[in-house]
Amino acid sequence: MLFQGNGGRTISLAMAIINLKDLRAALPRHARLIGLDPGAKTIGVALSDVTLMLASPYGAIKRGKLAANAAEIAAIATKQGAGGIVVGLPLSMDGTMGPAAQAAKDWARAVSETTGLPCALFDERLSSAAVNRMLVAEADLTRAKRAEAVDRAAAAYMLQAALDASRPED
Repeated sequence: MLFQGNGGRTISLAMAIINLKDLRAALPRHARLIGLDPGAKTIGVALSDVTLMLASPYGAIKRGKLAANAAEIAAIATKQGAGGIVVGLPLSMDGTMGPAAQAAKDWARAVSETTGLPCALFDERLSSAAVNRMLVAEADLTRAKRAEAVDRAAAAYMLQAALDASRPED
């Protein structure tokens, strides 16, 4: 899919990490976004609704080889009608790109190229911490049950923030 970027140049949406607002604007009508929170052992997955107003936890994928993970993500996209991906970017607390953020950016680019889905990055600082606090305070889950829920909830938390931040101005 080709897209006219902010600078007037034509870019392939599946070959580059693009601006979140550009990704949202380029989506076909009623296409969802997939939110991904890539961790060391699992990848949290969330989905937006078709109006791009609400994010919900979807599940988690066991982190493995890129091709296998990309195939699972592509299958979810096909099944759920998703037209793009938002990957959480773990910036350092001062907002700089550390090794974890660079690894997430490289992973996001590879997933985009492999799935053929356009991809944007969104700051996920403190999303897991916020979700853990919420699960302790509101859901009263044990540590073991909380660990299972954090990945998908953190993906939804990040995707909801991305949807809110990229909402078109009326």
